[in-house]
Amino acid sequence: MTFSKILIANRGEIACRVIRTARALGYRTVAVYSDADAQAPHVALADESVRIGPAPAAESYLLTDALLTAARLTGADAVHPGYGFLSERADFAQACTGAGLVFIGPPAAAITAMGDKAVAKRRMVEAGVPCAPGYLGEDQSDECLLREATRLQTPLLVKAVNGGGGRGMRLVRDLAEVPEALAGARREATSAFGDGTLMLERLIEGGRHIEIQVFADAHGNAVHLGERDCTAQRRRQKVIEEAPSPIVSPQMRAQMGHDAVAAALAVGYQGAGTVEFIVDSGNRHYFLEMNTRLQVEHPVTECVTGLDLVEWQLRVAAGEPLPLQQQDIQLNGHAIEVRLYAEDPYNGFAPQTGPVAFWRPELALAGRARGQCAYGEIRIDAGIREGGEISPWYDPMVAKLIAHGRDRNDAIRRLRAALEDSPLLGVRNNARFLRDLLDHPDFRAARMHTTTIDQWVQDGEPLLQAPLADAHTWALAAAALVAQTSGTFRPNSVAAWSTTLSLQGTTETQAVRIRPHGAQVAVELASGEAFDFEHIAWQDHYLHYRQGGVQRRALCLLQGGRVTLALGAAVFVFEEKSPFPQTDQTLDPRQLRSPVAGTVCAISVAVGDPVKAGQPLVCVEAMKMEMWLSARADGTVTALHTELRGSVAAGSVLAELELTHDETTP
Repeated sequence: MTFSKILIANRGEIACRVIRTARALGYRTVAVYSDADAQAPHVALADESVRIGPAPAAESYLLTDALLTAARLTGADAVHPGYGFLSERADFAQACTGAGLVFIGPPAAAITAMGDKAVAKRRMVEAGVPCAPGYLGEDQSDECLLREATRLQTPLLVKAVNGGGGRGMRLVRDLAEVPEALAGARREATSAFGDGTLMLERLIEGGRHIEIQVFADAHGNAVHLGERDCTAQRRRQKVIEEAPSPIVSPQMRAQMGHDAVAAALAVGYQGAGTVEFIVDSGNRHYFLEMNTRLQVEHPVTECVTGLDLVEWQLRVAAGEPLPLQQQDIQLNGHAIEVRLYAEDPYNGFAPQTGPVAFWRPELALAGRARGQCAYGEIRIDAGIREGGEISPWYDPMVAKLIAHGRDRNDAIRRLRAALEDSPLLGVRNNARFLRDLLDHPDFRAARMHTTTIDQWVQDGEPLLQAPLADAHTWALAAAALVAQTSGTFRPNSVAAWSTTLSLQGTTETQAVRIRPHGAQVAVELASGEAFDFEHIAWQDHYLHYRQGGVQRRALCLLQGGRVTLALGAAVFVFEEKSPFPQTDQTLDPRQLRSPVAGTVCAISVAVGDPVKAGQPLVCVEAMKMEMWLSARADGTVTALHTELRGSVAAGSVLAELELTHDETTP
């Protein structure tokens, strides 16, 4: 099966990733894009590109006809599905082959067998692969599912049979929670995958998520490429992945690898696939599911094996046999990947949107090995660019940072440094949380399980508290106001002035006294602490300053009275506080506002309904996350300004309330 031009039916960092390897092998590439992605990096990187529709994925990236039309217009003769979107849709794979295109993935029959989790689990039982107990029946009535849940007992997972990436999944610890879990999982699965069919599975408490990378060709050969440990998760979404696993012995790797290859052969698999297992406290493994595609976390496997998995995909799709046999595959060193998300980990991991004011990952690569997975390599796969926009329409993951070291500690140290050296500014993200998580004793000692971070959220783990700006950071922000090279709002000729700074995202303020003298600046805080900056200047996004005879620099964006400082993977945004009183409309209990742009996926009230404080009213879905918005006070719904499946902008009013009169108020 020969081909020469590949259409990548995806977006973001995976599209960029596939394009690079394809071009290195001499293939031409075609990118597709929605209106939201017209200026995206993957579009510029490809040889050709085709618009396929408006921003919503359902009207662009999920339209098979639009993708096939793009292939026909450009003369593409192969399709790479990436991951997510249509990558595990058997009907898409079949449509591609039916149109005469080479589908760079497994046969449609294998996708069907593994795509339905209930069917897959039955096939695994037949193949002798260990599985956790559960319910896989065709009766999808709430009565039947509740009855089966009672039989299995809690803790229990409600899972969409065609789900993935944590979508359509709910954890149940009390049987009273089952009806709500069924409704939520169905709704989410129907929205994301067009199928609300559910299954039940007994949760393995204290489990670790360990997966095996497998590869198979059309000649009957199948191998595994070792394991990845993806235990660090939040709401079933992976946060950190590493290879090899710190808890897997050579004997355990051999057994899990054997079972994973058996799973692939049981469905006539071809290409790259991942068999996911849950491992209990006794290191016994149970089949979870098989992802019939390349995984987000594939770079860590590439680092420790020295192989290009996309290259293997293309060679297998072209009919070639696997390049190596099992005994030829060796694991070297340790690799760790973190997922950079546009989310606020200190505010319930709420998804974030906005402009990319600063993103220069090359700063983290300067002076470091890269390109061949050598020890010490730092690799950054991203789908964003400086000056671009992070929209609410797609996954909140915007980049991946990967470090390869001689051992686990080596990889952690290198990855921490990379997070500090490649800040994303303009939109809140989880970089500092990731850096701190790498240092957490439970991660360092490999004591985490799949629900550890979720438990931290409930327990108020200090890791989930926003980093505080110390006195030196406040003083540096104040001094930066003097260092602007353009748009200076206050000349250096002013001998001294007092002002008040506020720290964005907090209620913290600080009164400061600033005394500039040429390139020198003295800053005195209201607390009495004083700082003398012997020389300070701003150049090309960096604040250069000398203090106590030591020259330093800090990444800094200056916009009028706003100062953004990136320090230690944390981002602090200071603003000169206005002397005039400001009203925060988002706190008005009479109005229910959407915190982000997204789609309304549920409305639980109607005009005229009485509501109580804390009662959920409207659910907004953005970047693969559902957010229920609740009433802040008792009252009556007087207006609804949205509808089911309607798009809403950040800050828009969704509902209005007439508050109940407080009889205690005079």
